[in-house]
Amino acid sequence: MATADDVRRIALALPGAVEKTAWGMPTFRAGEGGRIFASIDGDDQVIGVKCPEEDREELIAAEPHKFFVREGHDDNHAWLRVRLGALDDEEELYAVLLDSWRQAAPRRLLDAHPELGGVPGS
Repeated sequence: MATADDVRRIALALPGAVEKTAWGMPTFRAGEGGRIFASIDGDDQVIGVKCPEEDREELIAAEPHKFFVREGHDDNHAWLRVRLGALDDEEELYAVLLDSWRQAAPRRLLDAHPELGGVPGS
């Protein structure tokens, strides 16, 4: 089962990633002053990640035990919640975090790391 420590270790291993506290919780940004690509909720059991709104409905429908949105809070944002205990393994956690990082990372960071695949869907 993935833990908040796993999230922190994997997120901070991504190029340019930094951890900052926001809204009383750990958040991970793609570069100093960059956009948030992940956050750890207060109970350490759920993370929030960037996800295009058109993709998140499909993910939630396919695996509602893993993915969800907080009604009212996530409705108008490209954000998805992930239950850490429901993920299959660390590889799946890495894939979720990498996908989110690619959406948040500035172009210069993406261009510097072509091995990470660029922007999803492009």
